[in-house]
Amino acid sequence: MNLAIIPARRGSKRIANKNVKSFLGKPIIAYSIDVAKESGIFETVMVSTNCPQISEVARNYGADVPFMRSEEASNDHAGLEEVLEEVINSYLNLGIRYENACIILATAPFVTISKLKLGLELLKKEKCSSVVPVCRFAYPVQRSLKIVEERLELIWSEYYQYRSQDLEPAYHYVGQFYWIRVSELEKVKNNFFQGAQPLEIPETEVQDIDSLSDWDLAEFKYQWLQREKRQ
Repeated sequence: MNLAIIPARRGSKRIANKNVKSFLGKPIIAYSIDVAKESGIFETVMVSTNCPQISEVARNYGADVPFMRSEEASNDHAGLEEVLEEVINSYLNLGIRYENACIILATAPFVTISKLKLGLELLKKEKCSSVVPVCRFAYPVQRSLKIVEERLELIWSEYYQYRSQDLEPAYHYVGQFYWIRVSELEKVKNNFFQGAQPLEIPETEVQDIDSLSDWDLAEFKYQWLQREKRQ
């Protein structure tokens, strides 16, 4: 059995009411709920929240909210690991056991059914503990710069003479979802990335949403992707 967990606590510091803010006409969390339900691969699609407003929106779009998130898993220092563990244990207390869990972020309109299904296939095929979608950095991180006393410096000066194509590619997490094998939760709960099976996502399908300008860019990129699919 597969469980979709959509974490959505209240209290966003940078974008007010971020998880239920309208994204091209509907609450952004609705995109995560819709894609999870339409994928057909989850027995349960649930939202973990400490907010009655988010809970109401989630239920309106067909997600389960069987319990509210605890204070311990809702503070500013709590991570997705605490949310995952709380949800899995809460279902176990109800006598419900899941084989695999997928954390889908509430602000992830670029998640697609095909990505979710491919992630599950990799989890089963590769016998790994977790699957993490990543995107390659467009520029070699080994040649990163920093500003020291208003002047530029290389962070790693030893790479200055290297050609870009000779440097090892680096990747970053794309902020969309994680697949976890529940039986190995204790192994991965402190680090979803270590030893995870990567699922590479193109840069055109990735957008962090941490500011209002990010939000505008995400809406623009989402509309562009939808037009590309129709052509």
